[in-house]
This record gives sequence, structure tokens and C-alpha cells, in this order.
Amino acid sequence: LSKGLGAPVGSLLAGSRECIARAHRVRKQLGGGMRQAGILAAAGLYALEHHVERLAEDHAGARRLAAGLERIGLKPLAVPETNMVVVEAPDAAGVAARAAERGVRIGVIAPGRLRAVTHLDVSADDVDEAIERLRGVA
Repeated sequence: LSKGLGAPVGSLLAGSRECIARAHRVRKQLGGGMRQAGILAAAGLYALEHHVERLAEDHAGARRLAAGLERIGLKPLAVPETNMVVVEAPDAAGVAARAAERGVRIGVIAPGRLRAVTHLDVSADDVDEAIERLRGVA
């Protein structure tokens, strides 16, 4: 819910009654008995009711980003199917640091791998600007 749909936090879990009951117990065991969860749930409901249709824009932005990153020497692992672009970069930590210096946040998710995410607040122009700022960081 938080990235593509614009909610402040949140995720969804679907499953059988048994699965949900088990997940509820585990959540409580891990300290997830937040009393203010209804406030956050309201934000999630708003996001589901108002932002689902525009997810296609995020997915298109991710494909645009992947193509642009490939043009400047950063190799996406695959054509994105969602709003996440995973990139192969031997010096992932260095690339992320240089990107941050240029005002672009890209996360290291594993040795040699980076992840960039498009979302509600990232326009096509923002994607193009990020690609330009990332030119030469690889």
C-alpha cells in the first residue's frame, strides 16, 4: 500500500481463515498489536479506493526507468512487471552512494544488486531527470 498506492504504511495479506489466524498470532507475538491501526487502515482504504487505477502509470514509469538505466550502462535484470526495477551493478554500494550525491535514492538489496521504485509521487519527467542525474554513476 505504501509505494504505489500512496498510503503512509501498510501491506495486505490474503489467505484462508487458518492462514489469517496464524498470521494474526505471529503479528501479536512480534509486537504488532498497535491500537492505532484503524487510522492507518483508513489511509490504506483510501488508497485502495482512489489510487488503484493509476498503478499502470507506475508500472510504465518503471519500464521507462529500466530502459533509461540500460542506455546509461546500468543493466536491469528484467523488464519490470511492477513498479520496481532491479539492476545488476558489481559496485552496488558505490553506485548507490554516487546516486545519492546526485539526489537520486536507489537502494542496495543484495551484493551487486540495486532496486529503484516508481510510485505515486514520481512523474515521467522525474524518471527522465533521474536517468540524467545517474548518467556516469555506473
